[in-house]
Amino acid sequence: MAILVTGGAGFIGSHLIERLLVESEQALVCLDNFNDYYDPALKRQNVASFERNPRVTMVEGDFCEREAMQSLFRQHAFSHVVHLGAYAGVRPSIERPLVYQKANVEGTLVLLEAARQFPVDRFLLVSSSTVYGQNAPAPFREDGPLGVLLSPYGATKRAAELLGLTYHLLHRVPVACLRPFSVYGPRLRPDLALSIFTRAILTGQPLPLFGDGSIRRDFTHVSDLCSGLIAALSAENVAGQEINLGHSDPIEVRRLIELLEVTIGKKANIDRQPEKPGDMPITYADLTKAEQLLGYRPKVEIEIGVREFVRWYRQTYGL
Repeated sequence: MAILVTGGAGFIGSHLIERLLVESEQALVCLDNFNDYYDPALKRQNVASFERNPRVTMVEGDFCEREAMQSLFRQHAFSHVVHLGAYAGVRPSIERPLVYQKANVEGTLVLLEAARQFPVDRFLLVSSSTVYGQNAPAPFREDGPLGVLLSPYGATKRAAELLGLTYHLLHRVPVACLRPFSVYGPRLRPDLALSIFTRAILTGQPLPLFGDGSIRRDFTHVSDLCSGLIAALSAENVAGQEINLGHSDPIEVRRLIELLEVTIGKKANIDRQPEKPGDMPITYADLTKAEQLLGYRPKVEIEIGVREFVRWYRQTYGL
């Protein structure tokens, strides 16, 4: 029996595999197609610490390929699936919606079909806070009303959730939908705001700020997210549930820039630009359900997390 982690070479996936190597005894399968959404060399670096570990099987492949996934499930007899793999990003999804539909909806369906045919004990479908959409009342509650989705990315993640819940109802696939909120930490993707802001301040380049910086994000450290995911692998009464995994303390983007300025010791050269379509004005997780079902309590405060991230960024990029 083994645990399958899709997107295992990514930012979150690589952290999760490292944690599972310490906190579990099961074999692990890291599935990733090492696509060029961002530099594949960074993903190779992400897996360097475990790619030769005898407990980890590295599989370079695409979870959209039905026959390949059925073969993989047949070969490894997975007990658990953590489906992190996806095309991410709000703004790119507006420009390339069909790519997002293919990976996030069709790919999820391929994996659910494989889990139906080769039953698993738990299928964690990692979704996104973007499923709450515009005008959802904050803090976001899993059983509260959803707003209008603002991007194809959010729409595809909600569609994936609905497919997962349908497979749980129809076929008893034990799906739990986890909704992360603005995850950050070492190995963060280079296209995300914290990476872009950090590089801009360190190099003295213009820092692009869309709007007035008043949008708020519920920044959640990757170690806290991994703790929630690991708890969801074995917790009772989570199949068929949607569960937030955030920090529940949103801050304004301009406050994030201030924290970076203090940590780096340089002022940002802010390049103010118009607001971008697709950006939610706030993300804010209600954690009542996560606390009740998973015993989840985030530990890393944003000030500490930002200092850690800047240290990692400087060391990694020599800045």
